[in-house]
Amino acid sequence: MRMFNSWLNLFWIFLHLFIFQFSPRISAIRKDIGFLEKPICRNTVQGRYLLSDDNGEHVSCSESGCCPGKAEKFSCHGCNLLSQCCNSYEFCVSCCLNPSRTQKEQVLKVKIAKQATAGTYAGVFDFCAGRCRHNSESVVHENAYLSDFHHCFSLPSNSSGAGNTQLEGRLNGINVIVGRQSESCDSVCKSNGQSCVPNKLLVLNQCEIMQKYMTCKGACLASMGADQPAEVVDDAPKNLNPGACLFTRAQAMLSCDGSHPFTRRLCPCA
Repeated sequence: MRMFNSWLNLFWIFLHLFIFQFSPRISAIRKDIGFLEKPICRNTVQGRYLLSDDNGEHVSCSESGCCPGKAEKFSCHGCNLLSQCCNSYEFCVSCCLNPSRTQKEQVLKVKIAKQATAGTYAGVFDFCAGRCRHNSESVVHENAYLSDFHHCFSLPSNSSGAGNTQLEGRLNGINVIVGRQSESCDSVCKSNGQSCVPNKLLVLNQCEIMQKYMTCKGACLASMGADQPAEVVDDAPKNLNPGACLFTRAQAMLSCDGSHPFTRRLCPCA
């Protein structure tokens, strides 16, 4: 009887070894047991039909605030890339977040307000969301917009990221010419055997640049018109501010063919 029990025990041992030998082996043990966390995104919140998240994606988003794969990233639909202004707040934020258009190192130096005690933006999304919504350069008389493209993400003209050296660097290869009275930039450049470069008008539309090429003895004033940037001639009517340099805040209006009977234009030719 004892011998029979011994054989039986051996039989069970060999059976277990056989099953273990030929059974499917566990290749790995999962150590990260737990619940998967949903990604959380910051977004523009205010839109009824549109949102833009901090990844630059927009339209209808999930409960997490993210818009993964729902639309084109960094979309600039309805934006004027020359003036960097859009007719939609959400697309303005989406376009602004593109690293090729907004440099993080510049944005972090920009003050949120003009006061000396004002802080700076925490990141690119904060800059884009704030700049596209509140932009004093998009309004006239403090109660009306200059144009439908009033959501702008360009750096403020007085920001540390838009110094003279940087602006002048964007004029490499450009021949900056002061035209004659009432002459358009198309005419100015053509008379010099060149063509007007429209996207460089935005660079010239800065007081710092105009003061380098013009006298601007009547100060530098914000104005409106397709003839700008320009300088008012000395014999202009007094109400037109003779001698003043003019830049436009309605940057979407900048045009090579604009002219005015009492101004001389500053023109980018190449």
